[in-house]
Amino acid sequence: MSLAKNIKTLRKEKGLTQEALAKDLDIGRGALAHYEAGDRQVPSYLVPKIAKYFNVSIDYLYGEREE
Repeated sequence: MSLAKNIKTLRKEKGLTQEALAKDLDIGRGALAHYEAGDRQVPSYLVPKIAKYFNVSIDYLYGEREE
């Protein structure tokens, strides 16, 4: 699974809206929508923040490992 799909899946599993997650990550909802759709690359500084937020490894986010 791709980074974009994993972020979206984790967000939905937690019952979060894009707006709520974007606020928690201190980014715009539009930017998050683009990341989830795979239209834009997630900035490297944001990947560890997302992993920590969802309590998963960076490898898991990139689909290289199951948690």
